[in-house]
Amino acid sequence: MREFHSFRAASVVLRHSDWGEADRLLILYTRERGKVRALVKGARKLTSRKAGHLEPFTHVTLQLAKGRDLLIVTQAETQNAFPRLGEDLGKTGHAAYVIELIDRFAYEEEGGNPSLFNLLVDTLGRIESESDAWLAVRYYEMRLLDHIGFRPQLFECANCGRPIRAEDQFFSFVAGGAICPRCGQGLRHLKEISVEALKYLRHFQRSSYREAARARAVAEVRHETEVLMQGYFTYLLDRELNTPGFIRRLRS
Repeated sequence: MREFHSFRAASVVLRHSDWGEADRLLILYTRERGKVRALVKGARKLTSRKAGHLEPFTHVTLQLAKGRDLLIVTQAETQNAFPRLGEDLGKTGHAAYVIELIDRFAYEEEGGNPSLFNLLVDTLGRIESESDAWLAVRYYEMRLLDHIGFRPQLFECANCGRPIRAEDQFFSFVAGGAICPRCGQGLRHLKEISVEALKYLRHFQRSSYREAARARAVAEVRHETEVLMQGYFTYLLDRELNTPGFIRRLRS
């Protein structure tokens, strides 16, 4: 009999799909291994005891065994199912956006990142518990960019290096940061960014969540920061995200 190497992993279920006649394939983000795939044998059978623990957004502790081609889930214990995320379409949409970002940027078997895992779990909890998801999502975006190596340059011009002053600026997806008005006159493909929007993004980049929670942005600034960040992610991925369109349709 083949011996399996077994280990426990704190995990968040990103998505799942049917596999074979009765199994289910999970895409997980784990504290210990980063993004991994794992198979749940018999998960689609009515008698399965694991299926209820393995829905998207669920924070779960898994016992995983190393199979021939895939990890196999042998035990599952739910830590937090975030039930209110599924009861409100707005919360569902924002949680799906958070999940989509980490799913798109994380590579399988690249190794664990406990800080990023904790950010993901904390953000899902904030979206569930807070009446307005804007702050939780914008904070997550800025912190995710730190973890994946695309921290935007917001305090000095990304072109000339001069300090950014308290005035309207530009933002360059290519350069990865703010562009001062002087440089902005000669560069192409720039987005305008107001001094207020830049102020909030800088605040999120350097603050704890408790400190960031003091932000009280007006509707115009909220919209501007959301569009800018989603545009930046689209540039980095070289493709559009799916969930922002769903969120926009819900609002309309």
